[in-house]
Amino acid sequence: MPQVTFEEIECKSALNRINVPSMPQLRWSLNPYRGCQHACVYCFARGNHEFLGYDTGRDFNERIVVKTNLVPVLKRELRRSGWKREAVTIGTACDPYQQAELKYGLTRGALQAFAAHANPCSIITKSPAIERDLSILLELSRVAECTVMFSIPTLREEIWRHIEPETPSPASRLEALAKLSNAGVRCGVMLAPIIPGLTDDTENMEAVVRAARDNGASFVGDNVLYLKPGTKEWFMPFLRETYPHLLPTYERFYKGAYAPKDYSESVTATVQRLRERLGMTPDRRPARKPVGQLQLAV
Repeated sequence: MPQVTFEEIECKSALNRINVPSMPQLRWSLNPYRGCQHACVYCFARGNHEFLGYDTGRDFNERIVVKTNLVPVLKRELRRSGWKREAVTIGTACDPYQQAELKYGLTRGALQAFAAHANPCSIITKSPAIERDLSILLELSRVAECTVMFSIPTLREEIWRHIEPETPSPASRLEALAKLSNAGVRCGVMLAPIIPGLTDDTENMEAVVRAARDNGASFVGDNVLYLKPGTKEWFMPFLRETYPHLLPTYERFYKGAYAPKDYSESVTATVQRLRERLGMTPDRRPARKPVGQLQLAV
């Protein structure tokens, strides 16, 4: 088990405007922590650690920055007259339920604030620790749109242990998905990242889509691996050591950050066919209108 240190800081803002071309619905993010104990070798947020003067490898995994005042700052921002209750995604640059959350409880506090203000939000995680906050998620779901997205790129144990060495198992994520979904929380699965040569075969992708459906997911999203600076320098040595036969493919594919367009389009089309065949067509439920505490929050 890696030796992890926590650096406690005070943040100036909790909500951050984001622009993700592949996911235009993501406009605002909230990340209680910087760095992530899950140590996923492909994490696109690794480069952010350089801004702190840390490296994007072990420091990203083991030096976790904790925004100790995040909850009061968030509450202040939600009270601002100019805030329009836009949807916020929690966990775009870290897992909000990594082990640090059990110590600090910042994600829990943020969810309570969103519920109090009837503000829609979504959560991206690989951890069943989110079950702890089921009652808050249900409360939030009653007053605003609330979605939990479990990231599951593969169900294959050998690959999972290599690419996500400190994460809870995919099976435990599916169990959490079923528990939340059965309780009434809208949940989905992100088949992401789809990693060329490792998780992009039809058999793997079908297994994830099928498991998502069988455990109550309302939708399945997908995204092909991209290797930003900071991530690429960590991922390529991992590939050279663990899957050296894939190096020529990656040297050809990833001259920049993104895989070739024709490859990405082909993978996306395959996932879409799997969704249709397995009955996981896009979830088109209308957004929930805030009710209940909305006026009190104002």
